[in-house]
Amino acid sequence: MNNSNNSTKWGQFLPLVTVFFFWGFVAASNDILIPVFKKAFNLSQGQSQLVSVAFYVAYTVGALLYMLISFVSKKDIVRRLGYKNSLALGLLISALGTLLFYPAANLNSFPLMLSGLFIVGLGFSLQQTVANPLAIALGSSSTGSQRLTLAGGINNFGTTIGPLIVTFAIFGSDANSETAIDLNTVKLPYLILGLAFALVAIMLKFSKLPNEVNDDASVENAESKSRKSALSYPQLVLGMIAIFVYVGVEVSTASNMPAYLENDLGMSISNIAPFVSLYWASLMIGRWTGAAEVFSSNKTILKFLKFVLPFLAFGVFLIASALAGKDLEPFYVYPVLIFVLIFADIISKGNPARMLLIFSVLGIFSLIVGMLTSGMISVYAFISVGLFCSTLWPCIFSLAITGLGNKTTQGSNFLIMMIMGGGIISWLQGAVADITSTHFSYIVGVFCFAYLAFYAVYIKKIFTKQNIALEIAAKGGGH
Repeated sequence: MNNSNNSTKWGQFLPLVTVFFFWGFVAASNDILIPVFKKAFNLSQGQSQLVSVAFYVAYTVGALLYMLISFVSKKDIVRRLGYKNSLALGLLISALGTLLFYPAANLNSFPLMLSGLFIVGLGFSLQQTVANPLAIALGSSSTGSQRLTLAGGINNFGTTIGPLIVTFAIFGSDANSETAIDLNTVKLPYLILGLAFALVAIMLKFSKLPNEVNDDASVENAESKSRKSALSYPQLVLGMIAIFVYVGVEVSTASNMPAYLENDLGMSISNIAPFVSLYWASLMIGRWTGAAEVFSSNKTILKFLKFVLPFLAFGVFLIASALAGKDLEPFYVYPVLIFVLIFADIISKGNPARMLLIFSVLGIFSLIVGMLTSGMISVYAFISVGLFCSTLWPCIFSLAITGLGNKTTQGSNFLIMMIMGGGIISWLQGAVADITSTHFSYIVGVFCFAYLAFYAVYIKKIFTKQNIALEIAAKGGGH
């Protein structure tokens, strides 16, 4: 879509970001379901991580189905249905998944619960395919990546309040509940969520969102024409592994946190929600910072927003936690770590390779500190991983597709498939926890960040061989 107007089409953009909110809400709510299912079904830590496996592997299965249907029908399925219709269809698929929670609770069936989450993820996969490029298209191409960043911030607003709302729905207002888990309490919140999916699908169907988007033609160059597949580019292949381990460490850090808080700090399931919420709010803090350009191009205002937006995002977390009746005192020290994020963002100067390296090293440092300490220091260290994951998706994505020319769309599809790392790495960390301890299991995340640091360094060598000069890459939103 070519846009001569520099402004964002807010009337179309605002309805679109509702789906970004849902992705975050459900993903973070899974971190509450994990300990609930673990106790209700008497699972090991590794088995409980099948919740993440079912949800995130669905993204890959969905992407493969999308490619297969497009291949068989000889036409891209999204272009056949249209952008708006594809979004609505994805939401309805996810709504069907939530309906399975009702019979699953009645039958006390863990496999049926996983099947419901898998179907929700299938719907999200189709929504992801549509919503990310559409967010970029709704306005000037010069601010497209910032719109995606803002959409990612809305995604993380969902991840922030999701654990709080789901915890309240399951346990009620009793913050110290230690009663036996009743799976019937899971039915109502997910039936309501399914109804919300359906209502938003109807809203989008009748919204002003475009059903067709005329994308700019892919840039052709001699090298891209000579390559038969995007997989012949080393920056993409190594970038696919990077996306796999990035989503993996982001998700596994949070999904294994409830077990650490329960086993090592003695917290009840109903009390862990604010800590899981702050982890996901940390991603919102980083991504809101990157969305500043959407609101103003004035350099003075931008500098102001770069400092204000992260603390505004932190304020959203505090307000949500206060409304949920949670004690805020443990979180007042967290702004110190937010200043570390801001400083790291400044010294990276927007260069994706430099930012990926700096934030990966900080992620390694945070996990090692968490593993070598105990009590609230270790909790803050593990939670701060969310801050240092906040900008990695756009960094990796932009590096991986740079230089692909007319293979860019194909490369993007391969990258989306790698979101399954969120489930596989979570299961791997859970398995390590069963063998050793939840505290030590965070060594898995250290290896993930180590690979990301390697990719940040090695990508420069790849680009040198291809005569690519990469200075500043656009920042994008969350997965």
